[in-house]
Amino acid sequence: MRFTINGINDERFHRPLQLISNLFYEETKLMFEETEADISIVFQIEEKNGSISVRGTLSDQNGYEKSAAHEKGISDDLSEKEVFKAVKHTLVYVHLNLLQDYTGMIQQWGILTGIRPTKLLHKKLREGMSKEEAHQMLKEEYLISDEKIQLMQRIVDRQLSVVPDLYDLSKEVSIYIGIPFCPTKCAYCTFPAYAIGGRQGSVDSFLGGLHYEIREMGKWLKEKNIKITTVYYGGGTPTSITAEEMDMLYEEMNASFPGVDKIRELTVEAGRPDTITEDKLNVLKKWNIDRISINPQSYIDETLKAIGRHHSVQETIDKFHLARSMGMNNINMDLIIGLPGEGIKEFDYTLSETEKLMPESLTVHTLSFKRASEMTRNKQKYKVAGREEIEEMMDHAVKWTDEHGYTPYYLYRQKNILGNLENVGYALEGQDSIYNIMIMEEQQSIIGIGCGAASKFIHPETGKITQFANPKDPKSYNDSFEHYTEAKIKILEEMFV
Repeated sequence: MRFTINGINDERFHRPLQLISNLFYEETKLMFEETEADISIVFQIEEKNGSISVRGTLSDQNGYEKSAAHEKGISDDLSEKEVFKAVKHTLVYVHLNLLQDYTGMIQQWGILTGIRPTKLLHKKLREGMSKEEAHQMLKEEYLISDEKIQLMQRIVDRQLSVVPDLYDLSKEVSIYIGIPFCPTKCAYCTFPAYAIGGRQGSVDSFLGGLHYEIREMGKWLKEKNIKITTVYYGGGTPTSITAEEMDMLYEEMNASFPGVDKIRELTVEAGRPDTITEDKLNVLKKWNIDRISINPQSYIDETLKAIGRHHSVQETIDKFHLARSMGMNNINMDLIIGLPGEGIKEFDYTLSETEKLMPESLTVHTLSFKRASEMTRNKQKYKVAGREEIEEMMDHAVKWTDEHGYTPYYLYRQKNILGNLENVGYALEGQDSIYNIMIMEEQQSIIGIGCGAASKFIHPETGKITQFANPKDPKSYNDSFEHYTEAKIKILEEMFV
């Protein structure tokens, strides 16, 4: 769909308008000059008398024409940046209303295109708003539906019951440790994940750098007497490396990190069942790690083959039972709504198979066409369900989790997500992942260690966010891990004075 947008001179508004347009049409092109297009929108922006007003008129080649307007009050003491944000908010509000009227398609998340909706609700409640006031604000200012607002509130309530001191953890940190290897790379994946076959030299070099980072970061945390709330091993698939390598890695962690016995949660993603062995599970038990992920994504073998997961459904089931028999009592499983070739029937079958296992937590993802994935590069090859069917699958997931005693405890969204929906983590009572809550709600710093690991530093006093990423490929990481370790410690030094 081709748009011409007139009346917008500031290029900083182009991307927000593009993101809203993408909610309605799969392929959109916005042009900010007079040219022939399917849809034309003319905006008028006016700032006066303590308010920002935006009026937009949408027309098409068939003679359709409709206008919408919105006004937002602003105070005299706002900075230039805050005024810009107010104009952007008002502009996308009008743009969304115009496209909803034109298409008849209602966006339940309103104008929100960010990935952390619940963070907004946390913020308003902490500022002293009542739940009723906060809900009304979300509905009126952001056009979020009642259904999504109730979901947000359920998650906020659950998070505060799981981590009652959530708002008081800014002077602690969590650690993310990235292992950038997998048996094969899935078609939808954009994480650092290199096929491990034939790469033992890269693995050895990478692990040397990883041990260095753990030692130096642990030394600094001990010197500053900073507590660790959670540790999360992700990737890639952390169980792609050998049992011996895992054992040495966890030994390093226990020797280097302060107060390991007081860390609230240790998680290791064992997402690919084809990486799980009895030896590796014994290593996890040795180091008191009992929260793992074993991810089916789907219980249909044809789907797994199509998306590049070189394991069978039966292997997922067998490895789950193996882990359970060896004392793993907090197992998470991931499912994906909207995988190629799957509709309501297939997803309902996946839910029925999940019922036979009843993992302690379940993360229901909605497929997202991530820019760098194999699936996005070859969209014609990977046919997926339409918006209405995707929404119905999500409704089935919500109903199933409610009926089986799971409560939503974290939520995030992604760009280009099917149906403009969300990813939701559900858990049985007392089995929620604290790390997932910390990473989504941004109440403390997450220190990323390892290849492709991203750090997000949250200043304990101001809340200012500083992002920092390690190199994504093993060679670059191997060449520069000392530099990146020092750079992270320098940022921490400035924050924890």
